[in-house]
Amino acid sequence: MLDKSKFFPLSMASSFTVRCGLYPLSLVRTRLQVQYRNDVYKGTWDAFGKIIRTEGYRGLYRGFWVSAFQVVSGVCYVSTYEGVRHLLDRSNVTNSALKGFVGGGCASVVGQTIIVPFDVISQHLMLLGQSRGRGSNPFNIKQEGRSKAQIVSDIARAIYVTDGLRGFYRGYVVSLCTYVPSSASWWAFYQLFQDFYGMLTPVVLPHMVIQCVSAMSSGCASCLITNPLDLIRARVQVQRRTIPETVRSLWATEGMGIFTKGLTARMTSSVIYSMAIIFGYETVKRWSVHEEYKSQIKW
Repeated sequence: MLDKSKFFPLSMASSFTVRCGLYPLSLVRTRLQVQYRNDVYKGTWDAFGKIIRTEGYRGLYRGFWVSAFQVVSGVCYVSTYEGVRHLLDRSNVTNSALKGFVGGGCASVVGQTIIVPFDVISQHLMLLGQSRGRGSNPFNIKQEGRSKAQIVSDIARAIYVTDGLRGFYRGYVVSLCTYVPSSASWWAFYQLFQDFYGMLTPVVLPHMVIQCVSAMSSGCASCLITNPLDLIRARVQVQRRTIPETVRSLWATEGMGIFTKGLTARMTSSVIYSMAIIFGYETVKRWSVHEEYKSQIKW
């Protein structure tokens, strides 16, 4: 149904714009997740204030350009999601929540396979500005007098020397364990909330409004379910421990805090990100639909 020559470039532009706007929340979330208890930041807003005071506003975008390569994985993610839904349609699967669940899970596997190496490097860059605290600079990377490209190169070299090529996929399994359920549940909730809100709202309400509200609701629901998994993923990738070691360490130091550590930043990011991504995604789809299918689209 889509004109790919329009859909792919517009999808990449939309994804990049959203990532640019929400990157500071991702940086704050990562620092909160990796710090030992509250030895540097007391919470989300305290982290924002301290980063701005000590590193300036540019500090909120530390590592952004490496992370920006993730827009490529975004296109592969969307293509996989739409492709799987199309295959399920052809197999006479009619349950929209089931199609969303399966499509979202498959799309996440493809996306994480591409994104994890960039994610690992980006997370190390995020932590460099954190002047104190355990795990803030595990490779002792020197920043003074070095360009961003040289710092990225130093981090990549340190990862390779320490762990080999496997180091760039450190946390890959836990990323799959985090993002596959998160993505699958997000799309399933998205479809369920669309159906639910569609029954409650008047017909004259634009369908885009229902979709954006559904996206925000599904972002909240999936965050509450998967936050401990995301915390484990961040620790595994940065601190270079095994999953069992990370779980034991987290439980010993954080206790029940594993369910709430970084949750405010993550949920805030997820709600805004979900709404922005769906607004861009659904708008791009509407712009890219071939003329003969436009009559089938709910506006």
